[in-house]
Amino acid sequence: MSGKRSIFEEVGEAGKTRPAAQTGMIDKGRGGARRGIRIWLSILFLMVVAMIAVGGLTRLTDSGLSITEWRPVTGALPPMSEAEWQSEFAKYQQIDQFQLLNKWMDLEDFKQIYWWEWSHRQIGRLIGLVWAVGFLGFLVARKVPTGWTGRLLLIGALGGLQGAIGWWMVASGVTEGEGMTSVASYRLATHLGLAFLILGFIAWYVFLLGRTERDLMQARRSKEARQYGLSTGLLHMVFLQILIGALVAGIDAGRSYTDWPLMGGQWLPPNPWMVEPAWRNFFENPALVQFVHRCFGYLVLIFGVVVWLRGRQSAHPATRFAFNMAFAALCLQVVLGIMTVIYAAPLHIAIVHQLVAVAVFTLILRARYLSAYPVVATIRGTK
Repeated sequence: MSGKRSIFEEVGEAGKTRPAAQTGMIDKGRGGARRGIRIWLSILFLMVVAMIAVGGLTRLTDSGLSITEWRPVTGALPPMSEAEWQSEFAKYQQIDQFQLLNKWMDLEDFKQIYWWEWSHRQIGRLIGLVWAVGFLGFLVARKVPTGWTGRLLLIGALGGLQGAIGWWMVASGVTEGEGMTSVASYRLATHLGLAFLILGFIAWYVFLLGRTERDLMQARRSKEARQYGLSTGLLHMVFLQILIGALVAGIDAGRSYTDWPLMGGQWLPPNPWMVEPAWRNFFENPALVQFVHRCFGYLVLIFGVVVWLRGRQSAHPATRFAFNMAFAALCLQVVLGIMTVIYAAPLHIAIVHQLVAVAVFTLILRARYLSAYPVVATIRGTK
């Protein structure tokens, strides 16, 4: 017979030590190299921003058609001799842009626009290389967190698609006898839109990787649905405005009417329907395209005020600050847009306008993220 046992004694074999409770099971086997991948993605993010900036400068300097062929591998090397330069220049001299606009150019002038386009394509190649090396490295080392392989592969797939769309865009302007002196504006909008889509995916993944899976699961319980929905709507509106801005850039509509708030001295632009059929005016008529860009910008600002006021009601300081930053960037972008019009889209103002668009898009995305995964703070303001 065993002796009497206390009612508080653990049931089990005598002398057996109770195993310690295990913590962090949510993150066990899911962590991977979250910090390393986040740094790698942040580098890709900055490279895509640089790609957008150089692409904007390439468009503003009318350099995009200087390279008339798509050679993804061999095109990485620029002309290395005088004969090669002459060969590239001869190819450019055959297309309509040279024949109708740039017959005054000599070889030295051609080199200036060639380097812009070559640099733009070179950054694209470098982005692809950095993605491939990083992805394969983390994959071989088995450091990719559970559920993240497909996400990281998506970025590479979109990058490859972007290269193909880039050539599809350039090909629209490499014509002979068709009177095309620039790329098709709707193809330019597609190219820029995909760049922002890639940027958005990278930024969202960087935000998610900044916290553990356990932290994200807990934060999701405090999701602020109203702020999340409104910020999502504003993000979509800003994305659409960026696409319309690309249409403006594609036909140099920003240099057509330089008064504000009027256009040509009146509220409605003159001859808004001069192109036949009527639908083409939304893509090819500088007056109507700029008018749409202005009016939709006003709508974005009005809705931005509504979203900002709602965001200020968040219970979380980090979320409120994110909405404040997004609204401040939006206001700055409106001012820059007006300045771009008044000064007829000079190079330095136009490119800042494009870069601030990146900031607006990213900051709204961050406000949306913090609405979905709030950083919960105590009364004293600590996490």
